[in-house]
Amino acid sequence: MSNSAILLIHCPDQPGLVALVTEFVHKNRGNILNLDQHVDRDLNHFFMRIEWDLAGFIIPREKINDYFATLIGNAHGMKWQLKFTEHKPRMVLFVSKASHCLYDILQRYGTEEFNCDIPAIVSNHEHLRYIAERFDIPFHYLPITAVNKAEQEARTIALLEELEADFIVLARYMQILSDDFCQHFQHRIINIHHSFLPAFKGARPYHSAFERGVKLIGATSHYVTADLDEGPIIAQDVERVSHRDGTEDLQRIGKDVEKRVLSRAIYLQLQHLILPFGNRTIIFH
Repeated sequence: MSNSAILLIHCPDQPGLVALVTEFVHKNRGNILNLDQHVDRDLNHFFMRIEWDLAGFIIPREKINDYFATLIGNAHGMKWQLKFTEHKPRMVLFVSKASHCLYDILQRYGTEEFNCDIPAIVSNHEHLRYIAERFDIPFHYLPITAVNKAEQEARTIALLEELEADFIVLARYMQILSDDFCQHFQHRIINIHHSFLPAFKGARPYHSAFERGVKLIGATSHYVTADLDEGPIIAQDVERVSHRDGTEDLQRIGKDVEKRVLSRAIYLQLQHLILPFGNRTIIFH
């Protein structure tokens, strides 16, 4: 496993920002591995991701954040996140009854495409317990009703804190999370849904789309916020369909798009390539 540090930075644009950050790394004997930056000219705002090797870096790991804040960050109005590749993220999966996204994630996890730990699978149904057992992952059944929703969310938060979860993936989890829950895990909950929204809502969106003769099937992965399905978008994709495709075809194609879009979002999260900004994301490559 690599041993490097990553800074994700944004602030009002001003001259010399790239030089300041790279000089901070260079002067402290760090070797830059990756650097990407972008300026939004309309907002006059600066975004940057920099990764450097910690071998030989003279600032102790636990003091990097304080040094950066004192020497650069605070003086230039920066907001930043500091990540370390040596830390293996802990991803908790939330599921209901649909299994396609769960199987895809666990296959990628099993082949080490995803460099993370999965300490638990949480569900409001028992249907997918057998999959968790097959992969030897603890399964937590927390049924939710209108009466016990607040109580179960409190239990879920306590569980996630006990597990030291870094982020949550809603792998077709068919429950609306409360505002408080979303705030508790801001920019740490990733969701996936078909991209028919808001045009085709409800339990049978593919049937409604078929009746309208849609020509594109898509999926959107985003961070969860209090505004349902309107959080910062991380990844999207589409597939073309035609009049020859029936509702079962649309559903099959839709599931395939959902799997790859959700897995793309998870990969970006694990690689620390996402910088949330307002209701958007900057995706570094």
